[in-house]
Amino acid sequence: MFPILLFVTAIANIVIYLRTSNDIFALLGVGMSVVCLIWGLVIAHWSIHILALVALFFFVKPVSVATVSSRYK
Repeated sequence: MFPILLFVTAIANIVIYLRTSNDIFALLGVGMSVVCLIWGLVIAHWSIHILALVALFFFVKPVSVATVSSRYK
């Protein structure tokens, strides 16, 4: 339950960061979200890490390193 609470706190801090125009609150929001995400990942169960890795591979589009030009065919 505690990792979920840290994740929700990190998301709330990101929302606060996006809505504020004051520099200090933006800096505090970013710092707190980074701390909460790191601590959430540190104390999370290994299955959460596996699910996050699968989600990362599922949602990220592959980037082609090189493309073959029609001039070289």
